[in-house]
Amino acid sequence: MAKRLFIGSLPFTTTSQQLEELFSKAGKVESANVITDRFSGRSKGFGFVEMATEEEAQNAIKTLNGTSVEGRAIVVNEAKPQEARPQSGGQRGDFQRSKRW
Repeated sequence: MAKRLFIGSLPFTTTSQQLEELFSKAGKVESANVITDRFSGRSKGFGFVEMATEEEAQNAIKTLNGTSVEGRAIVVNEAKPQEARPQSGGQRGDFQRSKRW
């Protein structure tokens, strides 16, 4: 089963392909994704990598955590499950509309 890793402190110029190449040194990479801003398309400086096995994921953490990439020490650890975001819907707008002077 694939193990998902969080990669932080990435240089903003790092691409998903470069991330995959870096982590392939530690084992088989199922997927690599640098997170980008949806409006500007610019990297947010972090990403996720899925390694093929638990052993390869642990090897990646052990060998790549703290590694310098373009002068930045990257952070590699197990990804936490995504938390549900609260629904936002119109409350701010409703508040502003009801507040008439």
